[in-house]
Amino acid sequence: MDPSATPVATPDPAAPAEPDHLSPPDGATHPPLRRVGDEPIDSVSALLVVLILIAVLHRQIGDLLAGPRVQTWLTVFVSVLVQAVPFLVFGVVLSAVIAVFVPRSFWTRALPRHPALAVPVAGVAGVVLPGCECGSVPIAGSLIRSGVTPAAALAFLLAAPAINPIVLTATAVAFPKNPEMVAARGGASLTVAVLMGWLWLRLGHAEWIRLPHRPHLDGLPRIEAFWAACRHDIVHAGGFLVVGAMAAATINVAVPPSVLHNLAAQPLLSVLALAVLALLLSICSEADAFVAASLSQFSLTARLAFLVVGPMIDLKLISMQTGILGRRFAARFAPATFALAVLVATGLGTVLW
Repeated sequence: MDPSATPVATPDPAAPAEPDHLSPPDGATHPPLRRVGDEPIDSVSALLVVLILIAVLHRQIGDLLAGPRVQTWLTVFVSVLVQAVPFLVFGVVLSAVIAVFVPRSFWTRALPRHPALAVPVAGVAGVVLPGCECGSVPIAGSLIRSGVTPAAALAFLLAAPAINPIVLTATAVAFPKNPEMVAARGGASLTVAVLMGWLWLRLGHAEWIRLPHRPHLDGLPRIEAFWAACRHDIVHAGGFLVVGAMAAATINVAVPPSVLHNLAAQPLLSVLALAVLALLLSICSEADAFVAASLSQFSLTARLAFLVVGPMIDLKLISMQTGILGRRFAARFAPATFALAVLVATGLGTVLW
């Protein structure tokens, strides 16, 4: 062998193998390869697409918005939002403060032990909850879990979104020429809440209610829980408010005035129509007065039915009651509440107007 040749190193079987930089470490796997176009579209990309479309079609969009019907639609839509948003924000903030900083044991100490007496007291206690119906459902579930009789918790559930100061103040602002609408709404709503509580005492069964799971705010620091409650309520309630304002504007523009006048001219049919509309629109109780005020073709009695039904039973409340209190409960409670709210609002409106 040539002594000048460089010796070839042979691996030592006992020595540890050098790590292979091209292979993943033990227990790890390469992330799956993603093809181009598989990435999900985020909100920024969607916004960019919308802005590009607006830039390209700005002339066509301008011509569309210049139409008188579109201008009327935008006027009604913006006016409802501008009037309602301050009350919505204020109500959401106060509701979050009460939900986070007021201990739940307060309610059990404040209510009478006798169920029949606890029902009206719980209904009147709804005055201290300046929030929308989105927060009343989980609070009612927490009251039941804390030992409050279900009839009292349900009275609170129905009364709180309708008779609290924020809602009544918003109603007074929305109906400046009809101040009696404030007392009518508060009285009719409290009556329905108390009657439904007593009806539950008479006919309700405990097995219909499925006790709620632990609220999502439990375990968080108070400040984090406060902001989480604010974000949750403002997103959900604000979204429903926008939908309601769009529906009100669409009704004012798309439906011929003759149809609305013919419908409004029939007292019973107009009450049922606005009650069903309140159920379908699912507007937050801090904002529904402005939507009702915009439906000026209808009688005050029909609009009172809209204001009484909406905070007590609508599509979003039915879904929340089903998820928190159980399907068997919602299937019985929702129709009874709707029927009683329509009857009480119609009776009171007939007496007043």
